[in-house]
Amino acid sequence: MKRHIFHYEISEVAPYIDWSYLLHAWGLTGKATEHTAEEVLNDAKAILNEAECKYRTHALFALCEAKGSDDDIIIEERKFPLLRQQHTQTDKPNLCLSDFVSPHGDKIGLFATTIDGTFGTEHSDDPYHNLLAQTLADRLAEATASLMHKQVRTRQELWGYSQQEELTIKELLQEKNQGIRPAVGYPSLPDQSIIFEIDKILNMYSIGITLTPNGAMTPHASVCGMMFAHPQSHYFAVGKISEEQLDDYAQRRGTSTVELRKFLSKNIE
Repeated sequence: MKRHIFHYEISEVAPYIDWSYLLHAWGLTGKATEHTAEEVLNDAKAILNEAECKYRTHALFALCEAKGSDDDIIIEERKFPLLRQQHTQTDKPNLCLSDFVSPHGDKIGLFATTIDGTFGTEHSDDPYHNLLAQTLADRLAEATASLMHKQVRTRQELWGYSQQEELTIKELLQEKNQGIRPAVGYPSLPDQSIIFEIDKILNMYSIGITLTPNGAMTPHASVCGMMFAHPQSHYFAVGKISEEQLDDYAQRRGTSTVELRKFLSKNIE
């Protein structure tokens, strides 16, 4: 296994921010609100300019040996049970992330990104700018993941499975690159508790991330997940799962359905 730590200046990461998500978080999708989209963007970019040379973002990546095994992935000899879609789909298979990992031996990436925990604290006495800084911090953590993912794909010493990639940042934000990086808690990887298993391999504390008992990351503006290189890999939603699947998943995880239910409440029928 290879582990790499990256530290980025704000100016390096800023071009990879998807501003549409920031506007969505503020409810600025065409509705009349107290603040206009242009005003919020200008204020957010002013915070970015202030943050240059004061704060950095950080990333951690591990390239691991892996094998797919039914609905599990074996990563560095650790079993990662996953969930498969159960809802009926016309002419489409019910997917599990393990489908994108060869049972004969493969590679998988584990990653985490974060931003200095003090980012935006200078605005703590101003509710509007404080909330905007928090929202911006979330986008910087995601932008850091975008930049690191690009480097992982294109640099041979990291992984380099797509070294000939020549995509614009706009195309990257449209996810036109080969491979995916589902984050923990997102539709393809909905069980937040899997973060504890990832942390056993990554050691996220090495870039300043700690976990609460419920699997939340501190600093809050942090992202953690997996990277898949398979040319046909794509994002999907696990959706609702049955009690039967929950029981099977709990057995594979070696834990109780009661414990998992609190992490998967939104996915249980």
